[in-house]
Amino acid sequence: MRRSRAAAPPPEVRTALEVLLGASVARVTVIEHSWFARLHGAVATTRPGRIYLRGSAAGFFANPWLMLHEYCHVIRQWQPGELTATRYLLECLRRGYWNNRFEVEARAFADTNLAQLHALLARAPPPAAAVPYPSSASRR
Repeated sequence: MRRSRAAAPPPEVRTALEVLLGASVARVTVIEHSWFARLHGAVATTRPGRIYLRGSAAGFFANPWLMLHEYCHVIRQWQPGELTATRYLLECLRRGYWNNRFEVEARAFADTNLAQLHALLARAPPPAAAVPYPSSASRR
């Protein structure tokens, strides 16, 4: 079993998410290989300021729809205090997981913004390539 660890989004992903969410994601910690997510039986689960992943951060950042969904929970629901563990549990008891208003909202946000996220990521400059320093022999 892999150890849990924090992972930062690639800069172009962070910038695109901030455009769509209208808020900074700098304080959101993404935890990959999380025992907490595994205990929940989920691919990902959230708490205030955190996204817990069952798998790798690389896989998460390569899945734009899931990123939008989970960041919506953290930035638009947990952060302003609309989502709490108690409210989430009550919603699940009343409506079930799929019809839970927090899940409905996060799915709708992801569906609505997916094409724009793809467009923003396509326009992002590629990561800077490492430029090797010339060896002393090539400088002669």
